Amino acid sequence: MVTIKDVARVSGLSTSTVSRVIRGESNVKASSRAKIQKVIADLGYRPNINAQALVSSKSNTLGVVVPMVSMPFFGALVCGAEEAINENQYKVLISNAYGSEQKEREAIESLLQHKCGAIVFHSARTSDQKLIELAEEIPGLVFINRFISKIAHRCVWLDNNQGAQEATRYLIDKGHKDIAVISREDMNPDARARLDGIRTAAANAGVPIQDDLIELAKVAEMDGGRDAVKKLLARGKKFTAIMTYNDHMAVGVVHELQAQGIKVPEEVSVIGFDDLLISRACFPSLTTMHYPVAEMASYAANLAMELAEEPIEAGRTHLFMPHLVERGSVADLNKVTEPA
Repeated sequence: MVTIKDVARVSGLSTSTVSRVIRGESNVKASSRAKIQKVIADLGYRPNINAQALVSSKSNTLGVVVPMVSMPFFGALVCGAEEAINENQYKVLISNAYGSEQKEREAIESLLQHKCGAIVFHSARTSDQKLIELAEEIPGLVFINRFISKIAHRCVWLDNNQGAQEATRYLIDKGHKDIAVISREDMNPDARARLDGIRTAAANAGVPIQDDLIELAKVAEMDGGRDAVKKLLARGKKFTAIMTYNDHMAVGVVHELQAQGIKVPEEVSVIGFDDLLISRACFPSLTTMHYPVAEMASYAANLAMELAEEPIEAGRTHLFMPHLVERGSVADLNKVTEPA
């Protein structure tokens, strides 16, 4: 997708000058205007769908782009965003990107065509640089569950690293030294941050995570958790606890352990991440890290609507922290006594 930045680079003029030409403002030299208009034609830039051209005619519509709204995590995200618009004169348009970079770009373009002045974007595939370019073009664009330092004031994000460290310290405080980890094979930013946090906390406590106790699953779902724990058990390595990338994988782990006659948490403890409804429906109920996704989405929606009306100071940051929810899937090994 050709951006204002591309037009500015090729024309040798500033993005602000390009933006003024696109908006039809008169305070631009005729020679500069002609050069920009030629570059726009040469590059195939489409100002009719560009957010800057829609500012004056934007509708009171909030756009929300997620990988797949049918997934519980993203369903909670959308519900959180909808809560915010209930307090404003806004409607909401939801677009699924299905984990595809091309679909993400198409979703943004579609929302712009519908004159969405405010957009909350959960991007799973688009690069940081492309997101920065989009932020330069779209005043009311906010990124959720993504941190990019250059546009930190447009990011609503969770400290996954610190959350993973907290979960790891909790297990270690409960007497667990042999800890296994199940994460996702594609290692998205969340997965990398959580694995780094686990390694950091374990190393600081003097019980580093062994490489052969880390298993990466193809899918971050229950089946992925099941398959991963089978592989861990097949190695014959000792572990008393398993940390998982998310609650769905954790529930899959619990089911597979129980299917193999391994008691949870008496023989193996399991801890998840997200605190979705499934964590409470699991038996035993799942100890997990609470991810305030609905609160974050509501905050992001309000921020996007605010940005759509007027710029905010770049110094603002929007960091949320997870917290531990203790339930029944982790045993306290400090209280286990040897038989007489």
